[in-house]
Amino acid sequence: MPTPELSIVVPVYNEADSLPELADRLRTACADYAIEVWLVDDGSTDDSWAVITALHEDDKRFRGIRLQRNYGKSAALAVGFEHVRAPYVVTLDADLQDDPDEIPALIALLDDGHDLVSGWKRKRHDPLSKTIPSRFFNGVTRLVSGISIHDFNCGLKAYRREVVQSINLYGELHRYIPLLAKWEGFDRITEKPVQHHPRKHGTTKFGLERFIRGFLDFVSVLFLTRFAARPMHFFGGLGTLSFITGFVVSLWLSIEKLVFGHALGDRPLLLLGLLLILFGAQMFTTGLLGEMIVRPRMETTDAYRIADRHDREAPQAAPTTVSS
Repeated sequence: MPTPELSIVVPVYNEADSLPELADRLRTACADYAIEVWLVDDGSTDDSWAVITALHEDDKRFRGIRLQRNYGKSAALAVGFEHVRAPYVVTLDADLQDDPDEIPALIALLDDGHDLVSGWKRKRHDPLSKTIPSRFFNGVTRLVSGISIHDFNCGLKAYRREVVQSINLYGELHRYIPLLAKWEGFDRITEKPVQHHPRKHGTTKFGLERFIRGFLDFVSVLFLTRFAARPMHFFGGLGTLSFITGFVVSLWLSIEKLVFGHALGDRPLLLLGLLLILFGAQMFTTGLLGEMIVRPRMETTDAYRIADRHDREAPQAAPTTVSS
């Protein structure tokens, strides 16, 4: 099978009714590209795998992977990313809310030099229980990451292949792919407003538990992207601040005792100062231990991604002979 120009990865979970129409719309929207479509069945309990099998038998460009159980969207994307072969990769959801007709415009932005193009569902057709948490997370992520996009979690995205092969997805980290990409050095990130359609079949998979998991993963990705290689900066900074604060409190109380003769036995502030000193010492020690763990990995250049190089030796010229 020839190498495709465009790889499309579609996580699938109980979307049997949507898949045939999605396939038709992808064929139409991507008629000008040599495509491969990876349909990753994330442990569906309906007939999604049977539909994927039929699509593959009818059109070999549609390829299926079936996971043993429901691992989550991040896992499905990660498995799909392992198999893509094209220089450009597009992801979209299987529920027909993402519009395949937007794909050529996303690809055009990659042609302009961007590493990642994220769709922006400016007008969403989702319940408030989904849109309000999404706006909160988008606002906080935008503020903390410095990436000026409005919809980090839009399923419709386009990437250069090296981007998807550089990021590690698990848990709910698919929500923060632009942040992960930026951490790996792919900072040419932009967005494009895209059409968002009401759901035709099935029900949303969003629930309160995903809201909580998403928040916890946000804390994880924030720490990992900023302090994974320098834990002392986080724990040591926090510990130093706590230790100094506790020391100042304790010093002031000592002055009150020694100079003014104030009793300290009934002062809760004394206990607070001692706790801050102990907490600061613990955080500082944790930072040192983290540095000891991270240091062996960071001392090798394998930890740094090389974008390009110009040190290849030129081929030696063949020896010349002079004829008389």
